Order: sequence, then C-alpha cells, then structure tokens
Amino acid sequence: MSTPSKPLAGLKVIELGTLIAGPFASRICAEFGAEVIKVESPDGGDPLRKWRKMYQGTSLWWFVQARNKQSLTLNLKHPEGREVLKRLLSEADILIENFRPGVLEKLGLGWDVLHALNPRLVMVRLSGFGQTGPMKDQPGFGAVGESMGGLRYITGFDDRPPVRTGISIGDSIAALWGVIGALMALRHREVNGGQGQVVDVALYEAIFAMMESMVPEFDVFGFIRERTGNIMPGITPSSIHTSADGKHVQIGANGDAIFKRLMQAIGRNDLADDPALASNDGRDARRDELYGVIDRWANGLALEQLMQVLTDAEVPASRIYSAEDMFSDPQYLAREMFLHARLPDGKPFKMPGIVPKLSQTPGSAEWVGPSLGEHTDQVLTSLGYDPAAIASLRQAGTV
Repeated sequence: MSTPSKPLAGLKVIELGTLIAGPFASRICAEFGAEVIKVESPDGGDPLRKWRKMYQGTSLWWFVQARNKQSLTLNLKHPEGREVLKRLLSEADILIENFRPGVLEKLGLGWDVLHALNPRLVMVRLSGFGQTGPMKDQPGFGAVGESMGGLRYITGFDDRPPVRTGISIGDSIAALWGVIGALMALRHREVNGGQGQVVDVALYEAIFAMMESMVPEFDVFGFIRERTGNIMPGITPSSIHTSADGKHVQIGANGDAIFKRLMQAIGRNDLADDPALASNDGRDARRDELYGVIDRWANGLALEQLMQVLTDAEVPASRIYSAEDMFSDPQYLAREMFLHARLPDGKPFKMPGIVPKLSQTPGSAEWVGPSLGEHTDQVLTSLGYDPAAIASLRQAGTV
C-alpha cells in the first residue's frame, strides 16, 4: 500500500526567520509536506539553537522547531549570497521572513524585486507592527505584541500587575495567521489565476484579532475588561478549583444544562432547581456565591474522586496538567501526541505530535532540526552549482 502524499507536497518554502514566529510558521509547512529550506547565517545560525534547555550544546527546542527543514548557510551581506538566495526564490512558492521591516529592502530583496523575479511567489512577512504605520520600524517581540494587542492587560488577578501566559503565545499565534494567509494566497494563485502577493502579519494585530468582544463592548458601553484571575468574566461558572490533596482542576459548568447536572452531582438540588440560576445572566449575578459552593465541595474531595464525580455528571473538566501528567495520559497516547525520535547521538527522545490530524494526508516528523549548514552542499547542487563553485563560495565566506 503506497503512502499518501502530504497536502503541501510539491511546495517549496524558503525561511528567512529566527527564533519563533517565522520558524514556527515554516515548521507547520514542513510537517505537512512542503520542502522547507531554512537560510541561516554561517555565524552561529538561528539563536534558537541556544535557547532554553540544551543537549550537548544544542537546544532541545531547536530539534522540534526545525524538524523536517533543510539548513542552508548564506551570508546575505555578500553579493554572492544574495544571488544564491535569488536563485532559490526564483523557483520557490513561499518566502517566510520575520526581519524588521526594511531589512530585506536594504539588501535589495524587497517585494518589488522578488515579485519581478518570481511573480508566483507568496511572501509572508511577520513583524512586530506590520509593514506600514508610524511604528513599523520599531523592534517588536511577541511579548510586546501581547501587550499592545490587549492580552497582557486582561491576564492575571485584579490586585496584581499583568502577567504573561507562560509561553511566547504572541509569536505562535502570529505564525498561525501567517500560515493561514499563505494558504489563502496560494488558493488565489492556483484557483483564481492570480499572482503571488504579500501576507503582512503584525504581532500585535495577531493578538488583537483574538480579543473576542473587547472592541464592541468598549465602543458601545465604554466597558473595559479587567483582569479577573481564573474566572471567565460574565460567564458563570467557569474557574479553577483545588482538591483536598492540593491539585488544581478547571471546571466549566457555564452551560445551562451542565450547571444543573453539576449542582445535582454535588448535592445542591436547591441550586439546580432555582429558576433564577437557570440562565447565565442569573448565575453571573450570584457568581461569588456559586464559586464558594463549588470551592467548598472541591476542597472536600481528593483529585481522583472529584474527577470521577465530574466525569459521571458529564461536566467539562480537567486537572491542570504538567508535562509529567501528559506523558502518561491515555488521551495523549491514543492521539499519538508524542512522537519518538532520536537526537544526533542516537539518544531516544519524545517530540510533540502533529496538529491538526488529517484523515487522508496526515503530517509527520521525518527528521529533527538539522545541524548548521547540514544541507548547504545539497541545496547548492540542486541550484546548479558544481563542486568547484561551492568550494569557492565557502572559501569566500559566502556559505
């Protein structure tokens, strides 16, 4: 039985990105079959190679973020390096870059040049503030985008300063928008007979687009949503509660029927049958009372007992998982959310599985993040450079 092709097989993606947003976008493309060539500086490459926990000098994050990619080293300050890149881009489908706006233009690689070189090219540009506007030239990391986009303002408790979410979610969300935009542009190119175009993603806008009803609530009512800790403001009950053995559980009983089942399960038929609590507006008006009831109930049961009651009552709930919890969880295992791979020295390790699950053309991880310049000769050869020319480029410090 032949292996089905992946949905992005046949696409060539060039990544001019570092750290998170650009590389995460191209990683998704690579997992679903695109040929992804990551262009790195010969002088150390992507800084992510040295971020967080290291194994024999290389970040474990790197092995995941750069899986299925080829690493080509190019010094774009050299004219020969820019010529190599132009050759690559002349036959590419997508360019993903997350430089500060204007960097590629200074290198003579702006959109006008690249579009003339390859009218079918889709250029995904991820930056702090986008390619236009008064802030376009300012540097902007994901943390800045989360702050300006509104996420940080509402994250945390009302008696403390704002907090971060625990991951670089601004970069990752921007990457997802970048991939969505690239696929839209490819659809236009292939189905509507269009040419390539620019996909302009600003990190702050990527977050802003996720902020639910924030804009109309302020515009119509002058309402500014504030930090509310673990509860969902205006939607009751949905919060985190603590079991008798000190474990934390998220309980979402904000649906009308679900709330009734929860109250019955914990022995509060009086609340289950209270007509004032039959809909969300009535429950939210008595929010503190209800959270007190659920807190006292949860505090009296060990985690396993608490979860069994919630499961039996069909109330959406989950313990707050650590990585250790995930590794042995039957749902994670059944969904193949841990892939078995090997580090360069042969040591086995687990990587996150592929998202989303496609029934006919699933993605996969074929190899871990490559060593710096591992595929340089291979890529140059495919572009028509012979061994002597490659040696000359290497001697000149171009690759």
